[in-house]
Order: sequence, then C-alpha cells, then structure tokens
Amino acid sequence: PDLLCIAKGLTGGYMPLAATLTTKTIYKAFLGDYRELKTFFHGHSYTGNALGCAAALANLKVFKNEKTLAKVKRSSQILARLLKPLNKLPIVGDIRQCGLMVGIELIKNKETRIPFPHTNRMGHKVAMGCRKRGLLIRPIADIVVLIPPLNTEEHQLREMIDILHASLISTSTSAI
Repeated sequence: PDLLCIAKGLTGGYMPLAATLTTKTIYKAFLGDYRELKTFFHGHSYTGNALGCAAALANLKVFKNEKTLAKVKRSSQILARLLKPLNKLPIVGDIRQCGLMVGIELIKNKETRIPFPHTNRMGHKVAMGCRKRGLLIRPIADIVVLIPPLNTEEHQLREMIDILHASLISTSTSAI
C-alpha cells in the first residue's frame, strides 16, 4: 500500500503506539521548508510515546531473534491445511485466509449460497460453542473470525481447529 496506518502489533499489545508508513514518493511530497506548509498534518493519539517506542523496539528485537515472520509463514501453511476439512461442512460457505487471519462464512444452503436470516445469529452461536470449549473467537454477523497469536504452536492450531470444527457441527445440527 501507499499508506499504512499501524498500531497495536508494534508493541506486541503491551503499550499503545501508532505509526503511519508510506512510500518514498509520498514521503518526499511532504518534504520542504516549513514556510511551504507541505507538512502532512496528521497524527495518532499514541505517536511518539517514549515508553511505547521502547516496547516497540523490544518487540522488533523479539521478531528478529525468534524469526517470528518465518514461523508465521509456516504456521499459516499448517493452518490452511487444518482448515480444509471445514469446507465440507454444510454450514461453511467459504473460508478466507491471509496469513493467520481467517474468516469463515456461514451459510444456510451451500448449493444456493442462501445465507441464514440475520436473526438466527449463527456466527454468535458458533462463537458461543467455541467459548464453551475453551476458544475465544469473534463473529462478525455470519463470518466467524479466527486470528491466532503469531507465536501459536502447531498443537495449539490443531486444538483451535478441533474446537471450531466441533462448534460448527453442533451449530449446524441445531440449525436444521
């Protein structure tokens, strides 16, 4: 992207800190003498907090030392493999994944792609089923969102998907 506003993850969630990143071309467009008023008049509530910056630097050091991004790539591939069987469930319309971020669309009829009535709150029901089994996930209407921490181990991913699978099955059975 040309502009990227980032926060939370910079410090590993320990301190508030935000930043705006951009390409060199856009950055240079705002360079100039103060009298030219080329400044990008924008700021985050938590920009430049000294303690937040120290936490961010420590977090970046952990990323480098523990090779976090390489581990995330491997974990993402494992997660994709674990998610495949969920596609066979009648309640699952689509599974979208980007890295460790997953959205699972819940539908009433797989063939016609007819959604559930919003009043059924199927995403909420699946989330509550997961909660009862020890997994906290977030529903956004009838999209179930799963975003494991970046340091999640393979056995933990398996456990998450097993819980999600059981919750999807019990919810689809009760929806019939």
